[in-house]
Amino acid sequence: MRPGGFLADDKPTLLIVEDDPGLQKQLKWCFDEYQVIPATDRASALVALRRYEPAVILQDLGLPPDPEGVSEGFATLLETLKLAPKTKVIVVTGQLDKQNAVRAVGMGAYDFYQKPVDTDVLRLLVQRAFHIHSLEEQNRALVQRQGLMPLAGVIAIAEPMVKACRTIEKVAPTNATVLLLGDSGTGKELLARAVHSLSPRAAKPFVAINCAAIPDTLLESELFGYEKGAFTGAVKQTQGKFEHANGGTLFLDEIGDMPLSLQAKLLRFLQDRVVERIGGRDRIPVDVRIVCATNKDLPAIIRSGEFREDLYYRISEVTVRIPPLRDRAGDAVVIAQAILDRRAREHSRPIKGFTPEALKAIEAYPWPGNIRELENRINGAVIMTEGKYVSVEDLGLPSSAESADLSWLNLRVARARAERDAIRQALAVAGWNLSRSAELLGITRPTLYDLLEKNDIAVPEKTAEG
Repeated sequence: MRPGGFLADDKPTLLIVEDDPGLQKQLKWCFDEYQVIPATDRASALVALRRYEPAVILQDLGLPPDPEGVSEGFATLLETLKLAPKTKVIVVTGQLDKQNAVRAVGMGAYDFYQKPVDTDVLRLLVQRAFHIHSLEEQNRALVQRQGLMPLAGVIAIAEPMVKACRTIEKVAPTNATVLLLGDSGTGKELLARAVHSLSPRAAKPFVAINCAAIPDTLLESELFGYEKGAFTGAVKQTQGKFEHANGGTLFLDEIGDMPLSLQAKLLRFLQDRVVERIGGRDRIPVDVRIVCATNKDLPAIIRSGEFREDLYYRISEVTVRIPPLRDRAGDAVVIAQAILDRRAREHSRPIKGFTPEALKAIEAYPWPGNIRELENRINGAVIMTEGKYVSVEDLGLPSSAESADLSWLNLRVARARAERDAIRQALAVAGWNLSRSAELLGITRPTLYDLLEKNDIAVPEKTAEG
């Protein structure tokens, strides 16, 4: 027996607990891509569980000596989860027995299936259970290795992201200028900090500035500093970000938004390694490593005349492309669990994890806002959820069924969902103070009351007035 529920021929191991010989045979034939281990009652099921350590169990609730009831089935489920809490148990119930199926999921079962058996549907359910188990195993392995991970805080299973991390590891000890390319929310600053922390400059300052967040008229003084009297309001000599980062790393985020006049000045710095404060004449030597990032297509804006080609070649000695979350197969679920654990601790919430449907939705959703969107949704869900498991509704995501037919992409539906999510986030941030929530949303309080009713959002009486 190999760890992770695999037998010697590397087929994943599926334990089927079913006392009906005909159905047992049918299921064994159905799941020929797995090593199927049969069991007919609680005793044989627990023996097989200890011996084979299956990742997934398909268990009927009606087991002897109570094949017409559910008491033995529930007892078997509880002992199974006690012995192997990470195992995914799919319970099989009678056609009209949804109540007990839901009860089983509440006790810790992964999912349920109601007879009569549709082998295609059941096969898909089992495949998903194996996939989720595999992702969770990878997450646990990553958490265990966290202290040894070269890029602190970066969780990467998907090959494109692992490749980006390996490039960071190689370039960090050098003085090469690094350009990070990636969509908004992909974690560019996190990787920039990794470049700094793995370099000989780690003990010196890491200074970050967002070139898109500061008006053009102020950006030059922020970067290069100014002398007393250089302009109205310059009441004292002030160092810029270049000097603050001396000996360390300066991170220029959204470099594609830097005005052309400052691009020329940045180019001179990269050539001469000296700065001149506004209103000053002194050339001040500065030893600083430059790391840049952007979500723009720099070659395209070079062609349009908005970015200097010579500067582009200076800042891109090493270029690292950060894949969007939608292209990182398997990473979303793993990252989501890590974020959930951290946020639950921060908010002192007794949350154990995600519902099976929520995990499926996280995996299926394209995450246009990348990790930033993932973190924001989970943070809001941790605050708002009332149970021990975060649901699809808590996350504000389309269900797996909605994702399958893509109907959730309808703009009307998307706008309604965005409106509901914004209201819930504002309430969470404002601590359910309605006046403050309305202010955050940019609406009046009466309008907020109308929207609360429209979106069926209940407000606790003690906090309704704020």
